[in-house]
Amino acid sequence: MFLFNVGGIIGIIVLVILVAIIGFVISIYNQLVVMRNKVKNSWAQIDVQLKRRFDLIPNLVETVKGYAAHEKGIFQEFAKARGLYAQAAQSGSVAEASLAEKGISGALSRLLMVQERYPELQANDNFKDLMAQLKETEDKISFGRQFYNDVALKLNNKIELFPSNIVANIFKFKAAEYFTVTEEKEREAVKVSF
Repeated sequence: MFLFNVGGIIGIIVLVILVAIIGFVISIYNQLVVMRNKVKNSWAQIDVQLKRRFDLIPNLVETVKGYAAHEKGIFQEFAKARGLYAQAAQSGSVAEASLAEKGISGALSRLLMVQERYPELQANDNFKDLMAQLKETEDKISFGRQFYNDVALKLNNKIELFPSNIVANIFKFKAAEYFTVTEEKEREAVKVSF
């Protein structure tokens, strides 16, 4: 009878340990899924703002065209960047989207130079409104990039740290790409001269 109780107790202990391990694996798996979904959601938020930017820029270009008909190159740069971004959105590559975003930033900087050459353009109410919306969108994109990289960091840490890395490897969780600056020129300080 004593042997039966010892065997039963050992069986219960093994069962409790097994349930604890299964519970631990389920908990880690669920945390990884939540983090992966946060990364996807934060990228989707950036995508929404980039699409908003793409919708605003043609309106800005049309407004500028009235003042500077010879500035067709801006619209061509924008169209090229928009096409690259559409390809990147289909592939889901953060690196490709970052490269396309760089192209649109270049077109925007050229657009702002046109604004400086035509002071009367700055007085146009449509232009002012579009620039305010664009600034708001740029601020949201900047915040979105930072938030995306923050949640990507948390996911990547969870995937790499022990013991969650064991569960991540079993279920083949992949590290998230960071949204990064692709050219050293973009890291340089802006030079302002009057």
